Amino acid sequence: MQLPGQIDLPLRSLDLPANLLELEITETVLMADPARAHQVLYALRALGIRIAVDDYGTGYSSLSYLQDLPVDDLKLDRSFVMRSADDPRSAAIVSSTVGLAHALQMRIIAEGVETEAVLDQLTATGCDLAQGYHLARPQPANQLTAWLTRDLPGQPASAALPARRAERRATAGQAYPPTPW
Repeated sequence: MQLPGQIDLPLRSLDLPANLLELEITETVLMADPARAHQVLYALRALGIRIAVDDYGTGYSSLSYLQDLPVDDLKLDRSFVMRSADDPRSAAIVSSTVGLAHALQMRIIAEGVETEAVLDQLTATGCDLAQGYHLARPQPANQLTAWLTRDLPGQPASAALPARRAERRATAGQAYPPTPW
């Protein structure tokens, strides 16, 4: 069980709160050695580190690990998200997964958001967070802060994305309340 120690040491040496770190683990890794995953994830949780299941829905899905493991977030795979605005079956999977995550006191993160239509559909289902090229492309850390705060002087970075999204919708002639993501 080396991973928790390897993470704890730098956090302590830099005096960083562990709850600000979230580690992502895929379903495939969880299911490869469930006993070890259980041991390591509980050790990470004891440190205060958040855990997300990445690519949820594409691996060897077992609802039992959602019941037994200390998981904070489910990251719904892009293969469901990208088609959810046009495909009723994908939309049903997205909606039911959002409901499942919330019922288990987890956040749901949609991967692969590439259009406004998909973002609207996710908003309607109550999805907590979204990521994808429609929102932003990957970028180096030194550019991220500038991107988060550009054109929004005097606002904290946490307000930048909802404010920019509200502004984009207002200029498109639509009046929607800003969402937390």
